[in-house]
Amino acid sequence: QLRLAESGGGLVQPGGSLRLSCVASGLSLDRYMVGWFRQAPGKEREGVSCIAGSDGSAYYADSVKGRFTISRDNTRNTVYLQMNSLIPEDTAVYYCSPSTITTNHVCEPFGSRGQGTQVTVSS
Repeated sequence: QLRLAESGGGLVQPGGSLRLSCVASGLSLDRYMVGWFRQAPGKEREGVSCIAGSDGSAYYADSVKGRFTISRDNTRNTVYLQMNSLIPEDTAVYYCSPSTITTNHVCEPFGSRGQGTQVTVSS
C-alpha cells in the first residue's frame, strides 16, 4: 500500500524559500506522475505542479511558474518542490499524490495522499 509523507513546510517571510519533500513507501513511484497540491482555508484545491515518471516532464500552475521547481529522485522514492520568491498567497497546506494531467495541463490528484505540510508566508 502506498504511503506518502510530506515535510519541509514552515513559516517564512515574503520573498523567502522552502523545499518540500514527499517521501513514498510501500510502492515505487518511478512509473507514476506525482503532483503537489495545495489547499488554503476557504479556497479550492489547486494543482501546483506535477512531474512525469517516464521522462520527468514537469507542469506548473500559472500562479507558481518561474518561482517553483518540481524534481524527483527515484533512487530515494522522493519528489521535491523547491519554492522561491514566496508570497502570502502561497500560504496553504501542501500535499503530494499520484496524479494525472488534463488536456489543458492541469495536475489532478488520484489515489493516496499524505497528511500534508503547512506553508505560511507572512511577515
